[in-house]
Amino acid sequence: MNPTHHLPSDTTAPTPPDGFLLAHLAEETARLARTARAPEATTAGADEDLLGAVRDAVDDLGPTLLAASHDLSAHPEVSFEEHRSAAALADLVEARGIEVVREAHGLPTALRAEIGDPGGPTIAVLSEYDALPGIGHGCGHNVIATAGLGAFLALAAVRDRLPGRVVWLGTPAEEGGGGKEIMAGHGAFDGVDAALMVHPFTYDIAEPLFLGRRQLRATFTGVTSHASAQPFMGRNALDAVNLMYTGVGLHRQQMPPTDRVHGVVTAGGERPNVIPEHAEMLFYLRSEHPEGLAVLSDRLGDIARGAALMTGCGVELSWDEAPAYLPVRGNGPLAAAWTTRYGQRGRTVLPPGVVPRMFAGSTDFGNVSYRMPGVHAMVRITDADLSLHTRVFAEAAVSEEADRVVLDSAWALAAVSADWLCDPDLRRAAAADFEAAGGAVDVPSYFGEV
Repeated sequence: MNPTHHLPSDTTAPTPPDGFLLAHLAEETARLARTARAPEATTAGADEDLLGAVRDAVDDLGPTLLAASHDLSAHPEVSFEEHRSAAALADLVEARGIEVVREAHGLPTALRAEIGDPGGPTIAVLSEYDALPGIGHGCGHNVIATAGLGAFLALAAVRDRLPGRVVWLGTPAEEGGGGKEIMAGHGAFDGVDAALMVHPFTYDIAEPLFLGRRQLRATFTGVTSHASAQPFMGRNALDAVNLMYTGVGLHRQQMPPTDRVHGVVTAGGERPNVIPEHAEMLFYLRSEHPEGLAVLSDRLGDIARGAALMTGCGVELSWDEAPAYLPVRGNGPLAAAWTTRYGQRGRTVLPPGVVPRMFAGSTDFGNVSYRMPGVHAMVRITDADLSLHTRVFAEAAVSEEADRVVLDSAWALAAVSADWLCDPDLRRAAAADFEAAGGAVDVPSYFGEV
């Protein structure tokens, strides 16, 4: 008789994550937020008459902006394919008599418009509008797009009173494509002195932590053979992938707390009875500082070469198929101006150190922030227990609260832009802060030099 085997039943549902840590972090953040206040502006900024006209313009634009935000959400388009979204936004600008450059700066879905005096100081307001595959606007780029658009159109309404130029840039493919860096290579930021944008989140922050990010594709080449009859004649590329994945996991003990490495196997063989001669991994590497990202890159390269050596395979390393992202460099005076203006809409902006530093992703605005002073403010559209890049966050991005944030952010972006253009003290302070942080960096060649 055959022995009776009592096998466990299949488990089809994943174990749900325990919410203890998230709840604990939320409680700690709330405790700190009760007394923490971000620094506010110490310079004069624009005069009240001008700001009042900007406020009225944002109010007039309200229905148009909210309709546009919901329209983008209902028709999400992924990186480099945002044709409908770009056209819809461009149409709204052109409807107000402002020329739009479509297919701008090397990308078919990029946009550019400008108003004001090109001979004066120049500030750029940025809009993103790419969505996530299978999720839609789970990063809330519909909010980003329409807030930036609203700020630009509000400033256009008072263009004759602005002592400088405002450039609006529609920047595709932030989600892994590096659209802003591609556009920069085609002159998008030439002659621009400062840049502003917002991003929806679960807290209001003027100087959030964003990590630099690189991509590494490791391709291992082995020797195929029959996995049962002659395994000794093969060199298993999948074994090299396994060892690299394990090596990266072991290296995490030595990584700084804000460093991140996450990878997937993109190729690992076709049939179990054939030793794979080709296997491949794709990794994202993240770090708080550009120098730390360079160190982490060196370590990943060593781990890949070690895995190849142990398995007798060859390895080819391909870096940054999409442009690398530098961390976001904050700017104190511009952040203080944001805190003041956004606060005038009843918002309390948190200073650095309140929101847990582990809540950090990456953005191609980091590359912009190493070229010029900038602000990439985070704006609260929902409670802290929702994660970005999820369907529930996409739903939150068209909630009543998100609609209010679109208008509040449009006002604050426009007001800070007006402050910067009208107040030479703010411009000098922002420039001095930028230089003290290291000044402009040659972004395209950075990782070839470190």
